[in-house]
Amino acid sequence: MTTRSLPSLFRSREPFATVLLRRCARFAVLCSLLLLAPLAQSAQVDNVRLWAAPDHARLVFDLSGHAEADIFLLDDPRRLVIDLDDSGLNTELSSLNLDGSAITAVRSGVRDGNGLRVVLELSRAVEPRHFTLPPNDQYGHRLVVDMEYPGESAVENPIDPIEAMIREQEIAASRGRAERAESSSPEVNAESAIASQPAAPHPRRDIIIAIDPGHGGEDPGAIGPGGTREKDVVMEISRRLQRLVDDTDGFRAVMIRDGDYYIGLRQRTRIAREQKADFFVSIHADAFNSPRPSGSSVYALSQRGATSETAQWLAASENQADLIGGVDGNLSLNDKDEVLRGVLLDLTMTATLNDSLAIGGQVLDQLGRVNRLHRSRVEQAGFMVLKSPDIPSLLIETGFISNPDEERRLRDTGHQQKLAESIFAGLAEHFRRNPPPASLLAWQRDNQRSPSGNEYRIQPGDTLSQIAARHGVPVGQLKQANELNGDVIRVGQVLRIPRS
Repeated sequence: MTTRSLPSLFRSREPFATVLLRRCARFAVLCSLLLLAPLAQSAQVDNVRLWAAPDHARLVFDLSGHAEADIFLLDDPRRLVIDLDDSGLNTELSSLNLDGSAITAVRSGVRDGNGLRVVLELSRAVEPRHFTLPPNDQYGHRLVVDMEYPGESAVENPIDPIEAMIREQEIAASRGRAERAESSSPEVNAESAIASQPAAPHPRRDIIIAIDPGHGGEDPGAIGPGGTREKDVVMEISRRLQRLVDDTDGFRAVMIRDGDYYIGLRQRTRIAREQKADFFVSIHADAFNSPRPSGSSVYALSQRGATSETAQWLAASENQADLIGGVDGNLSLNDKDEVLRGVLLDLTMTATLNDSLAIGGQVLDQLGRVNRLHRSRVEQAGFMVLKSPDIPSLLIETGFISNPDEERRLRDTGHQQKLAESIFAGLAEHFRRNPPPASLLAWQRDNQRSPSGNEYRIQPGDTLSQIAARHGVPVGQLKQANELNGDVIRVGQVLRIPRS
């Protein structure tokens, strides 16, 4: 046997003990590295961001890696505890701006030797939930903690309950009572059916415009070549639109998002419905992977999107007893069979879509006077925020933030004002031509046509000839004053009584 066939340990010219010690040392170092590997891979909290909304707060932890979290509430005093396994703190929590949130103080400490505990001191009750997000183009690993405020509205100044009642009565009168009158028994006492009942005072309510600035919070939207964030631009335009709406008699604005925080897409339409909105407009700024496209666009819901949303509403059990065709809740689906539910909801969707397209045409015409149009007609797409079966809705792309020239214009306050004015001019023109029956605009129109202000609200059993005879006016004159082409009238409809 030659020395070449011996193990290398014995072929070394160094003393055997020296070689053995060196190899043992290497093995010990390797074992130490393996033991320390989990510690080296533990997540670090590099930043903490907070967005405060009227009905919730969102806390986002920016992490260097994935981390498991556990959160729970403590009482006396109220606290929310956030535990992160194998994590450390690499930022200053004292710099976190807590204004507008339920959090009054934040402190942190080490948990179980290698974990992180963050404690939020709270001024009110919250309902917490949390989830983690993987890295994307803008952020790395994130832990998101949402704190909902029970009983709070997402809107800064929610609609007054009296206004809501008026809105509900209006729709109930025009739809629910009409159905009941058609199905009522013919044996109703004729004397009581034609009894004269003076019309109730006109509500003269405001037309409610729900304004939705897109994106918000940790979602900046598109970012222009100059660093302009879509969420900032659309908020400025939306606030200008809000002022225009609120400064006009007969209109009132409801801001879906009134600060730098994020709201889910479906929640935006739910807020509009809760606020009894007559119209919903979502403001955005377009973007493309090329700097060349420019111009404004207006979108309504596509027919395909309406069809899929109808199917989803019919399939969801919680919607079986929900409203359709209005925001009053008097017309529900829970007592209708499947075919009738589908027909009613489809009719509602169709009417809403037609109104959306009509308003969209007016807005597009006005936008074309202050900006280039990317599309010369109202486009249709399946945007989630447009999928409300009962509220006419539009999504407006005010311009391409990815175009350097248009980005500069979108930042310009004068251009922002012109965009807001054109949007409002379009929707105001539509509602002046087609005012909701109980609105101030409807009253103003009716009062101009009937200066006497004499009105009569139609009751079950009424006919045009009976009403005309009761008020001493010819039937033809009554029809002319109310622009009626036939003898069909609806229960709850208010007729103007001309002077005889």
